[in-house]
Amino acid sequence: MATKAINLKLEEKRVVDIKRVAAVFHMTMTDVINEALDSYLHTVKQDPFYRLTANVEEASKEESAAILSEVENLSDDDLEIIKAEHITL
Repeated sequence: MATKAINLKLEEKRVVDIKRVAAVFHMTMTDVINEALDSYLHTVKQDPFYRLTANVEEASKEESAAILSEVENLSDDDLEIIKAEHITL
């Protein structure tokens, strides 16, 4: 997989914590950060709001609020994708 370097600003305490974890587990700081991001992104992608809006390129704050108000009471079963279709216009 291709990688890309980015600049990342972190609080000094967080950098120290990442270095300590990396040292204890014989990892690089990059590996620690990537594992943390993988875990976070997996969790976020399960969120109903994300699942309903991930394919929406732009949504206004009002649209986002309306969508969220509709899905707050839905269960995972209600949000199960049973069929996906792509239509080209």
